[in-house]
Amino acid sequence: MNRTHTPELAPEVLDRLGSYAALFRDDFNRPRQAQYSGVYLQGLILDGDRKSIEPLSRKVTLPAGLVVADLDQALQQFVGQSTWDEQAVWGRYRSVMAERFASPAGIFVIDDTSFPKQGKHSVGVQRQYCGAQGKRANCQVAPSVHYVGPKGHYPLAMRLYLPEVWLDDSRRLEKAGVPEEHRRAMTKGRIALELLDLVRSEGLPGRVVVADAGYGVSGPFREGLAQRGLQYIVGVTDEMVVFEREPTWVAPGPGRSGRPRSRHRLAEGSPRPVSLKDLAARTPLRKVTWREGAKGKLSGRFAWLRVWPGSGWATGDCAGAGPLWLLIEEQADGKIKYALSNLPEATRRVRAVRLWKSRWPVEQGYQQMKEELGLDHHEGRSWRGFHHHACLVMLAFGFLALEREREERDPARPGKKGVNGR
Repeated sequence: MNRTHTPELAPEVLDRLGSYAALFRDDFNRPRQAQYSGVYLQGLILDGDRKSIEPLSRKVTLPAGLVVADLDQALQQFVGQSTWDEQAVWGRYRSVMAERFASPAGIFVIDDTSFPKQGKHSVGVQRQYCGAQGKRANCQVAPSVHYVGPKGHYPLAMRLYLPEVWLDDSRRLEKAGVPEEHRRAMTKGRIALELLDLVRSEGLPGRVVVADAGYGVSGPFREGLAQRGLQYIVGVTDEMVVFEREPTWVAPGPGRSGRPRSRHRLAEGSPRPVSLKDLAARTPLRKVTWREGAKGKLSGRFAWLRVWPGSGWATGDCAGAGPLWLLIEEQADGKIKYALSNLPEATRRVRAVRLWKSRWPVEQGYQQMKEELGLDHHEGRSWRGFHHHACLVMLAFGFLALEREREERDPARPGKKGVNGR
């Protein structure tokens, strides 16, 4: 994975950062909040191992006219307690980014990220699967939506997931400041669909959604995408069962004993479902190259075949379901991965692979937001503080994406230091 770098904040970069921060001025309640947002963005972008507020406040340069007796305390209050609406700021951010990067070929990538924690007081923390550690651990988890287009990629929105143990404890929710509208049982997939609805309602173009198996295994999630008229290619696990040929169903009606049947059942002689693992074992794979990488062409072995959903077949739950595409991938280490898709019947294998592999910029983006911009360095415990910090980190990411796009359009002259110090 190619590592991205934060800029050395030369005077001209600081000027552009100031102009960028000013785009969001009207979305803050007071002028001083807008000033603090610019200071915070500067602290996130500056080099440094830790982007929590105390070390961040020691290295920033305050703009002319901003005098603060205790910057650490002021930024703590700005992020954790101020009542500015991060949703309004996020909306403006998405509008700014869309002006440069929106494309009819844009892809929405659903993912989530985890934040390991030691205690039990940070909002949403619970022992659950932690992607950052690859196992169950004490952590917070936040589903997110990202945008990947021909001109670049950037995160769109994020919301913290609340486990059931939190939703059952009103005092805990109150102490963490969780808004009433979010005190309801929501799967990660349901949160992702709501975020997707939000960003699409703003007019952002794109018809394809990509997600890993954490989301793709959910039938309601896949159905939700299809109901929205979206095409998808989403990961699933090898335990899932499918039909290799279209099954034949017997509609509900009188049974042999005379009692009426209430469910569809497979007809005699109809094909039976098979697990994806068994299907992959006997399916030939072909080499597909999906893009040019830094070290040459990236390729792998894939199969792309039509199947019929088989989940719940014994009780007729999948009766009448139309065919889907199944993508089988053999990774370099020999592991087999699977994805289901409702892409059109004429879709070629190479297009499916390229869409499936479009997730890699999101992994790169998360790496940058965590390693360089301090996404997981927030030390507050409240709902507001978490989402304020996440919003500002996305704004910092957006500035760097715009700077890289600017460099590509107008490369720095030889001898002149650019955004990456070149």
